Amino acid sequence: MLPIGDDMTTSTLPPIRRVRFAWPEEVDPRWTPNVPELALAANAVSLMMPHVEPYFVATVRAAAADIDDPDLAARARAYAAQEAQHHGQHRRYNDHLIAHYPGLRRVDRWFAALFRFMRTRSTRFGLAFAAGGESIAFIAARWVDANLGLFRNAEPTAATLFLWHLAEEVEHKEVAWDVYEGTGGGRVRYAFGVWAAALVLAACTFVGTVAMLRGDGRLFSPVAHLRLLRWTLSFVFVAVPVMVVSTLPGHHPSQLTDPAGFDHWLEQLDPATSTVPEWALP
Repeated sequence: MLPIGDDMTTSTLPPIRRVRFAWPEEVDPRWTPNVPELALAANAVSLMMPHVEPYFVATVRAAAADIDDPDLAARARAYAAQEAQHHGQHRRYNDHLIAHYPGLRRVDRWFAALFRFMRTRSTRFGLAFAAGGESIAFIAARWVDANLGLFRNAEPTAATLFLWHLAEEVEHKEVAWDVYEGTGGGRVRYAFGVWAAALVLAACTFVGTVAMLRGDGRLFSPVAHLRLLRWTLSFVFVAVPVMVVSTLPGHHPSQLTDPAGFDHWLEQLDPATSTVPEWALP
């Protein structure tokens, strides 16, 4: 059964945390050494962030200009500022990835072309896609929370980047939906947006992961593909109920129970140094 909380929409502004990660000079892209394929899949998602998140930001900012509710407009602007922080930090990390895997330059160009095309679509479609994308991000956070053991012995800077990002996705999970609803909304268009976002995420993750497996000489590794298949199936098992429930009349994202621990971890940000504690399993 899908866990449901008691809270409905809130007027709390998503806080803007200006975090800057200090990367080691040499970053091993296989930063989950126990299961290196997991890091490669996460890296593939990271490659998409400098393209998909500016699309979300541009779409929500464009809609915010036409929102009459000042509280919602303020939340939309704060959401956009949080997302801008995300893709900026992922772009810096992606520079390390592309230096290690030169073939990713072509993948990066493909992702850029895809989201240039997405920007030719209407703002209403963009908002549905953004709201659906935030649902997928929340699902990813829930999946990570349930599979934290896979991250044991992970390189702490990379693990912290991804955890920080997921924690903020949980924090602002309802904002894109509220903007979408506040500008007309519609369950059918949202249903299309959430499934389109899931397909785009899956396709981009697949392409990026395959490119890195090829770069590592493990493209035909049975172990790698079995692990990736197992994780994909477990993610789908988590994702489909949330995606279906989110399209039902009366549902609001704030009704979803947040994964434990993400919000308290964010409270440890040091604004003086713009750092968060490096994350590691005991």
